[in-house]
Amino acid sequence: MAMKSRASTSFVMFDVVYEDGTRSSNRKVSASALAGLDGDDPAREIVEAPRSDVKTINRSPARVANDDLGSDRKVRGGKRPGP
Repeated sequence: MAMKSRASTSFVMFDVVYEDGTRSSNRKVSASALAGLDGDDPAREIVEAPRSDVKTINRSPARVANDDLGSDRKVRGGKRPGP
């Protein structure tokens, strides 16, 4: 079975503010669409496709994966042993 490259299956998240003041957080854009020399510019075109009144678009802050949090919790103590 052939494995897909990480770039073809990963996403970059964007926070979008529309002209009417509404906000949409964590809009997914394929990382492969952002792989060229245009930086994040293609993300705006992708986000504007269904709704063209975009005022600003910025990358969402990076989030820690749940797997990373779970290992940290175990180090700090996790479940307490019974009596």
